[in-house]
Order: sequence, then C-alpha cells, then structure tokens
Amino acid sequence: MSKMMKVFTLVALLAMVLGACAPAETAAPVEEGKVFRVAVIMPSSINDLAFSQSMYQSLVEMQAELGGPEKMELVYSENMFVVDDAAAAIRDYASQGYNLVIAHGSQYGSSLREIAPDFPTTAFAHGTTAATFADEGITNIFAYEAASNEGGYVNGVMAAMLSKSGVIGVVGPIETGDAKLYIDGFVAGAKATNPDITINVNYIGSFSDVALASEAANTHVAAGADVMSGTAQMVVGAIGVAKEKNVLWFGTQSSQTSLAPEIVVANQIYDWKVVLRDIFALIGKGTYGGKGYIVTLENKGLVMDFNNAYGLPADVKAKADETIKPRLSCSKTRFAARSGIVPSQAGWLVLPRFFLFFSQELAWLTIKASSYNARRSNILSLRTSPSAFRAFWPMRMSILM
Repeated sequence: MSKMMKVFTLVALLAMVLGACAPAETAAPVEEGKVFRVAVIMPSSINDLAFSQSMYQSLVEMQAELGGPEKMELVYSENMFVVDDAAAAIRDYASQGYNLVIAHGSQYGSSLREIAPDFPTTAFAHGTTAATFADEGITNIFAYEAASNEGGYVNGVMAAMLSKSGVIGVVGPIETGDAKLYIDGFVAGAKATNPDITINVNYIGSFSDVALASEAANTHVAAGADVMSGTAQMVVGAIGVAKEKNVLWFGTQSSQTSLAPEIVVANQIYDWKVVLRDIFALIGKGTYGGKGYIVTLENKGLVMDFNNAYGLPADVKAKADETIKPRLSCSKTRFAARSGIVPSQAGWLVLPRFFLFFSQELAWLTIKASSYNARRSNILSLRTSPSAFRAFWPMRMSILM
C-alpha cells in the first residue's frame, strides 16, 4: 500500500468515526396525521424507583419529544408479575392495533416468542435480554440490555472511598441479568479502589420482596457495613434501613434520591430513549424487530446522577469523574451489539484505535463484543494511560496497514 493510499485510508476512517458521532434525531414513526401507539407491560409499578420506572419515564419523555399525546399514545399495565397475565395483556394490546408493545422484563420472552408471529406487522420489544429470536425466523421482536456494570463500577469506586468501617453491603434480587452485572461491576470498582475492603453480597431470591430486602440490609449493618447498594424494585426496603441506620446508599436503574436524600450518594439511571429512538425510526421504515441494543455510559443510555444534597467530598467526585469521563467523542455502540455494528472480530478495533490516536489520550475504552451463537454479551473494560496507549500503537498500525 502506498503512503498516499495509507493517508487516504486514515482520513476516510476518521471521517466515518466523526460522522457516526452526529446526534440521533427522533424520526416520526408513523405517517403524518396518524398517532403512534405504544403499550408497555411492566413487572412492578411505574413509580417503583427502579426497573419499571426507568422504562415508563423514558416513554413519557419520548412522548413529549414526539409532540405529546396527540402524536404518541402511551398505555401501560403495571405489576404484571404473573407471566400468564402479562401474556394476556401483550396479546390484547397487539389485537388492538398498537404499533409497539414493550414487555419490560426478560421473563416475558417465552410469551413474545409465541405471540409475535401472530402479529407480523406489530413490533414487540423486551429486556433486559439479547434474545430477538431472529434465528428462529421471528422478525418482529427487538431486545435491549443495560451494561449496568459500568455505573456499578463507578458506584463501587466511590463506595470504597467513602467507607470508614471497611465493610460494604450489597442487596441483590436474583443472580441474573443486569442485576448481576451491576453487582459484579460494583464489587470490581470497590476492590480496584481498596483491595482490602470487605464486600458482603446477599441475593435474596426475589425482585419484589421488600421485607426480605430490609432483612438483608439489617444483616449487612449488623456486620459493620456503613455503605450499601442494591438493585431491583425491592431495594426500597433496604434504602429504608439505610436511612434509619444512617448508612450511605448507591442506587441504580432509577433515581432513588427522593427516598432518602440525606444518605443517597449517587444513582446510575437507565435512560432507554437512546434505544426507543432507534426502534421508533425502524418501525417508521417498516422494520419491526430483529435488532438488539446495549445502553452504556458512552451512548448516554446509562447516566450517573449525583445527589447534590449529599456533600460528596471533592476527591471522591474527582475520582468518579475520572472514571466515567469518556475519551471517545461518541459511542461506537450507539445502536446495538446485535446488529453487527460491534462484532467480536479483531478487525473492528481499527476504528476506535485509529480515532484514539487523534485524541492522544485514553482513560477508558469499553469494547462490547457480541456472540451471535450464545445470546449473551461480553463486556470488556480496558483501562490504560497515554503512555500505555502509545505502547500498543505499533500493534494497531500493523492491524490497520
């Protein structure tokens, strides 16, 4: 390859990266004069301060973004913890002609798999999961996930810095999905900050049992925890204990600050609009499924929310900012790990590595590698310094050239 051709290739690749950074616009999903109809089924209440609220709030904001109720109809069924009842609601909404039916829970996957083929021009979506069932010939199911370990890691860093007792308690629901991802990330962040810290994790076996969550939180406090975290809608019980015992709390999924503003330090918030915008646009083009998504800190689907009412020490805030501050100007995973945008082949690394050469600095590169055979996502966080970045430049050049 000639030097001129190499330069041309570099410039072309940079243009592609910069072009990908353009902000997404919300396209009208239906023809002018028609109302876009969306129904959502949730396992808990729309104000659970956790998983269900995150989706409902995102849909309300999407409704406003599209122009209000006259442009987008939004209906919901909440507290659908019985899967058979949820399945009946899903089928009912599809029969009524809703354009998009969201089953907000991976437990609804089997129901969608059975129902979706009966309504080929209705779009369905569910999460957190990677299963679109496209490999089974089903073409009208979207799937979405949250890389919740990212904000979990940030929360863990702060928790380790703020703990005076050296003991942290974590209340989990069931060891699966985004709940496990969050807790794994939280533990990793805390251990990276203070390898000697003690982290007690308790999965209570339920997403909704508030009493069990309270009991687990009391156990953590009795063991010396002065900082706690947890995930899923049952954590309201744990937060109540944290407030009573004056134990710091780190939240996820939705903002939990309103429950105890004096002890909630920060929250990782799920903002599903980055997913919904693309789904709406695809429906408008006649595509009703077959694509999956992962929300991340980089694509703004995950947002770190710091409680201003809590006096976070400057050094802790600085460390958190250092941890989350992206050195890439936009996300390479803005639209989905399941559609081939971020395949696991080494060649995909060309674009971000080339782009990072121009940024001259790398603090956090998150690579999402998708496995098309197994319906799981593997998330690798690579942390390095400018000097380390320069060290692997020759390897990058060999791949690029």
